[in-house]
Amino acid sequence: MIYSDKVLDHFSNPRNVGEIPDADGVGEVGNAKCGDIMKIYLKINDGVIDDVKFKTFGCGAAVATSSIATEMIKGKKIEDALQITNRAVVEALDGLPPAKLHCSVLAEQAMKAAIADYYKRNGVDPTPIVGEIHDCEECSGCH
Repeated sequence: MIYSDKVLDHFSNPRNVGEIPDADGVGEVGNAKCGDIMKIYLKINDGVIDDVKFKTFGCGAAVATSSIATEMIKGKKIEDALQITNRAVVEALDGLPPAKLHCSVLAEQAMKAAIADYYKRNGVDPTPIVGEIHDCEECSGCH
């Protein structure tokens, strides 16, 4: 399997690792079949993602997609962060091997799950805004 320099960089030097104890939104997604579990923590101020941290248990591609996804949403308005797709994550990493594309899906879902949690904590139904968050069906042969 060949990884881009960006994937290797984000795996070796992941950005925004950790947790935010008083997070405004926390999203956890994963699939026991492949073993990748991502948890994203958000700190939101006036509709802007001020801080974001992640904890990921999984393969190198899972760590890299989590790292770049947090960089992509930090400082963005919630509405703009919701526009970031798994394809954008893959493009930002200069590609992923086909067997690892599901990691980008998990990164997108973790971001959306954290935003959905933020809305729930504020008494807002997140489904019309965030959409449905589905389990990763693409997990196959991850490790």
